[in-house]
Amino acid sequence: MALPFYVSPEQFMKDKADYARKGIARGKSVVALTYADGILFVAENTSATLHKVSEIYDRIAFAGVGKFSEFETLRRMGIRQVDVWGYTYSREDVTARTLANSFSQALGQLFTDSPKPFEVEVLVAQVGDTSDANELYHILYDGSMGDEENFVAMGGRAEELNTFLDENYAELALHDALKLGVKTLAEVDHVAPHTGNGADQGPHVLDAANLEVAVLDRTRDRRKFRRLSDEEVTQILK
Repeated sequence: MALPFYVSPEQFMKDKADYARKGIARGKSVVALTYADGILFVAENTSATLHKVSEIYDRIAFAGVGKFSEFETLRRMGIRQVDVWGYTYSREDVTARTLANSFSQALGQLFTDSPKPFEVEVLVAQVGDTSDANELYHILYDGSMGDEENFVAMGGRAEELNTFLDENYAELALHDALKLGVKTLAEVDHVAPHTGNGADQGPHVLDAANLEVAVLDRTRDRRKFRRLSDEEVTQILK
């Protein structure tokens, strides 16, 4: 009688983690950083309709990297949940921390129980009345969650992106914060192609046409989320 196929639980989990990380690495990165009046999101995205960054609730935004259909499923789930919470209790009772915990539990259960984990990382951000009250929750494919300060980068080269931000970050006005976010993606998230003689062709150039930019602006009335148009981004990056 043939022996049944066996894989140790440790190896099975490692294989799923490697699979998820490889899927995430194939996508473009997202950078979020706090600025003087709120939280800025910058993503490389050429699509005008498939968004990586979206509004969830009055003060809360969502960003995702990896497989679009999977982080879009999480986004829709999050919107339904916060709508119920806000209707059942009050709008002030809806918080990024509660939503991040919900995403963490869902991704953790999927990673443990499903043969194929979600190939995603997500960010839940909430703008506060002051910079110190901003909240950034980074949730990984296996449900692991971190409470970040000032900035966070997600995607295949997140470690290098976060290192670059750590060396260059300061709380800035929106214009300068956007320039820093774009510079981070352009200089770190791309390996410059090589010419025939081995010389680098220089850093990758990002413009408004292939960027998705949004903010949580605390100076706005109830709904704090706003997308920046291509014209606004172009004007800032001049």
